[in-house]
Amino acid sequence: MKAIVISTHGGPEVLTITELPDPVAAAGEILIRVKAFGLNHAEAYMRSGAWGPVAAVPGIECAGLVEADPSGRLPVGAKVVAILGGMGRTRNGSYAELVTVPATNVVVVNSPLPWADLAAVPEVYATAHSALHGNLALRAGETLLVRGATSSLGQAAVDLAVHHGAAVLATTRNPAHTTLLRDLGAADVLIDDGQLAAEVEHRGLTVDALLDVVGNTALRDSLRAVGPRGRVCQVGFLGGLAPVADFNPIADLPSGVRLSFFGSAFVLGTPAFPLSEVPLDEIYAQVEAGTLRARPTRIFRFDEIVEAHRVMEAGLALGKMTVVVT
Repeated sequence: MKAIVISTHGGPEVLTITELPDPVAAAGEILIRVKAFGLNHAEAYMRSGAWGPVAAVPGIECAGLVEADPSGRLPVGAKVVAILGGMGRTRNGSYAELVTVPATNVVVVNSPLPWADLAAVPEVYATAHSALHGNLALRAGETLLVRGATSSLGQAAVDLAVHHGAAVLATTRNPAHTTLLRDLGAADVLIDDGQLAAEVEHRGLTVDALLDVVGNTALRDSLRAVGPRGRVCQVGFLGGLAPVADFNPIADLPSGVRLSFFGSAFVLGTPAFPLSEVPLDEIYAQVEAGTLRARPTRIFRFDEIVEAHRVMEAGLALGKMTVVVT
């Protein structure tokens, strides 16, 4: 099979198309013929070496057809999406014509959407749904602030929260992206200069819940941006992977504010966080109907993977990008 491998840790140019032996599904696994896969910042971290030793083939999600299921549960040719399960991290991932995935991380889908559109949903919408409803227990009528809203995960969160009936405040560092976020349904857009708590206070806003895609560099400020008994969930590291220096809960965690973390790469598909709790078929139906706006902003060919990573790292995607495997 053809696969994209990390030839050595470095920039996008280290991604190389090569021939590898076809993988074989073991017990408890499913072999998928990949039709398309989504691009994620996690794969850039893996490629650069920021996450230490990883699998040779990156890719943490895909859409495709079942090639083999040793258990006999899924028929050959079934349309599926696969998310995480160690893909790209502890086992070869989805940047390939074929991939094996733990059966717990494979979901049958019935949507007629094209492959590139199917691949734009799994990771970001599953993560956003889990964080919004599991960690933040977001209720209709509440005010949610999404920090890092122009990222693909941030846009998915805005999309789902608006559909759920929340009033959504979205942040961006670039004023030119205001229209994009308002078109997604954000009630207001705040320009994030790192002092978001002060801006929230200046505007007299009350934030019930905050989803932080920026990460550790913004954590202290995010905790101060929510109201009394507010909830903060951190889901990303767009601001970098360095830890929060000298974090002290007594000084940094306001009384009554609840802080949680959702790391989809480590838990989605496990017994505690089964994919059955994520209504993917419902999400796809809403995408097809135009209620949710999960279409890819750009679609690349398999042999354009280096350019795709360059665009992603330059922050030019403005949403989810996907790659079609022909």
